[in-house]
Amino acid sequence: MSSEFELNIELRTDHGKGASRRLRRLQNKIPAIVYGADKEPISVSLVSKDFEKSLQNEAFYNHIITLNLDGQAQQVVLKDLQRHPAKGFPLHADFLRIDANHKIHMHVPLHFLNQDTCVGVKTEGGVISHQLNDVEITCLPKDLPEYLEVDMIDIALGQTLHLSDLVVPAGVEIVALTHGADHNLPVCNVHIAKGAPVEEAEETDSEGSEEESGEA
Repeated sequence: MSSEFELNIELRTDHGKGASRRLRRLQNKIPAIVYGADKEPISVSLVSKDFEKSLQNEAFYNHIITLNLDGQAQQVVLKDLQRHPAKGFPLHADFLRIDANHKIHMHVPLHFLNQDTCVGVKTEGGVISHQLNDVEITCLPKDLPEYLEVDMIDIALGQTLHLSDLVVPAGVEIVALTHGADHNLPVCNVHIAKGAPVEEAEETDSEGSEEESGEA
């Protein structure tokens, strides 16, 4: 996967909660840390508006990011993001350096396709429930997908899709499945709408009673 996101960062030497608050309030910057790849972690800052603009793109969360520091570029992924609990703006970010030869673990979103035309919905009157909206994968950085697609077109009423049913790109593994069959979690299913079985049962009973009455 090629890098499409670039951010400029600066080293910071002032640490602590008070320093982070001043950084955000007075300089409009976000504190962050860069770690991994057998190198010492470094404390950095980045411009709030640039970072927040990148965060608006879903791909940013599962993509190789280039951080530029004093003319030196390093490849990272976003591993953790802290937001304000009420207002939602970013408070702190953790970036993990990547090594082209070492696998990384990332959570990637699931994109559900053809939900409106799903057999179990369109022709059988069911509804779709999602048990998972993202999944943890492991792969080399070059193989990192932005998302995994889940095609619902042929899923029938009463059918459940599990992790093992997902189609993943070459070089990508779903972490849970490496732990055994017991971890083959359900991803989504198509089921009858709430209340429908009861109504259908009542109609059937009523029709049966009328027929019996007529025969008598």
